[in-house]
Amino acid sequence: MPDSSIDATHPHPDTLVSPGISVAGARVAPLSSFSTLRQLVRAAPLTVPPSASVRETLLKLDIAHTDAIVVVDEASRVALGIVTLRDVMRRIAIEAGDLEAPIAVIMTGGLITLPADATAHQASVIMVRRGVRHLVLTEVDGSYFNVVSQADLYAQPGARAEELVIAILAATDTATLATLAVGVRRLAARLLAERVGAEAICQRISALNDLLTLQVIELTAGRFELPYVPWCWLVFGSEGRLEQTLASDQDNGLIFVAASEEETASLRQAFLPFARAVNEALDACGFPLCQGNIMASNPAWCLSLDEWKSAFGEWMSNAQPEAVLNSTIFFDFRALYGQDSLAGELREWLLARASSYPIFLRALAASTMNWESPLNWWQGFRYDGHKDFPHTIDLKKHGARPFVDAARIQALARGVPDTNTVERLRAAGSVIGIPPHETAALVDAFYHIQRLRLEHQVTGSANEDPNRVNPDLLHALDRLILKESLKQARSLQQRLAMDYALTS
Repeated sequence: MPDSSIDATHPHPDTLVSPGISVAGARVAPLSSFSTLRQLVRAAPLTVPPSASVRETLLKLDIAHTDAIVVVDEASRVALGIVTLRDVMRRIAIEAGDLEAPIAVIMTGGLITLPADATAHQASVIMVRRGVRHLVLTEVDGSYFNVVSQADLYAQPGARAEELVIAILAATDTATLATLAVGVRRLAARLLAERVGAEAICQRISALNDLLTLQVIELTAGRFELPYVPWCWLVFGSEGRLEQTLASDQDNGLIFVAASEEETASLRQAFLPFARAVNEALDACGFPLCQGNIMASNPAWCLSLDEWKSAFGEWMSNAQPEAVLNSTIFFDFRALYGQDSLAGELREWLLARASSYPIFLRALAASTMNWESPLNWWQGFRYDGHKDFPHTIDLKKHGARPFVDAARIQALARGVPDTNTVERLRAAGSVIGIPPHETAALVDAFYHIQRLRLEHQVTGSANEDPNRVNPDLLHALDRLILKESLKQARSLQQRLAMDYALTS
């Protein structure tokens, strides 16, 4: 993989330069539920001023035993460019460059940057899509913080996926990607067997599935003459929350810009065949078609920006059951491919208005009250009497869902832009005064349930429900922690009931 795809004199047209923009393009808070880049970087920042000579820069690189250094303006602390050992050697050895020339002459400008509090997931996606090995990290004010390398990311627990990443990016057809999707599942199984934390595993699955989906879209787009207008592929549900397990179907849509109703209808018809081809390719890769038809190939979910705003506005002003059901899927949207600023604009529009619809928020909270804890009054397990799996608990419906629903409601009510459940809990908790240790308990409970779901999906037979677990077959410690996790879900539901004056 090349160290940089950006020429110093011709910056890449898609270079990210704003310290407040994430991989999804929206001006949002970082997803600190995954490892943040600030925490990831251990070495002290290595910099040189633009006036430093090539010789001085090489000496610094040698002393630090590293392969990259950032050129920083001494007055503003803004990063101007990056220099790697590979760049220097090419310019000096091959192009006969001058060792006494200022380093600014050979540095790579047009930097790809990320906020220091962005996540490893965001960084890994950007690196592989842009073909770079380093990203410059910035503070909120745009000043330089440090640099993160691909080696930093792959050194993390559960990050052993470099071969899969390379293979996904090299794939040229759906059949190859389908084979690689099996490899993603095998990697998850291996990480589970090695007792890697559920958070790290979810991060790996999400990052690899994102890359695989991106490659599917890119390969498919090459077969169509798509309209020359801004558009973006959106993902909803568990994929939008970065919480895919090994048994997730598709939930996606498409957003585009149109100047009139007539143009909207025309553009929709132009995008639909492409969207259908993407949905079918993802299905072939092991992401089943959505049974509810919540996919970009459905004209109802291939909409202009104005139509999406209208749809969200209608749902929030209408507290009917269908609107509440839609909120559990669509309100977790995230940009994946294309002009991701469209999703950012839609998110800002939504969060600016959500708190103005208290009846809708109360209806969302009321819908969570139909959740019955799988624990009975003496703290034993209670089963729902499923005719095919009578002695089991649905860990998606009765385990993870209470956390997901409560976090979504608090995020909408408090203007939290994140879609990930854990980050929503952390951000909202700090606003509404939940003590950090209580938030940590909620997070641990949610991830324990997620781990049990993943383990069952890896070890269970094809005839079993991927989310149903027989508690009697769990290890005694896992069974005990599951009970405590379900108690945390109950406490979260009780807090919602109190906030919205509901009977839990």
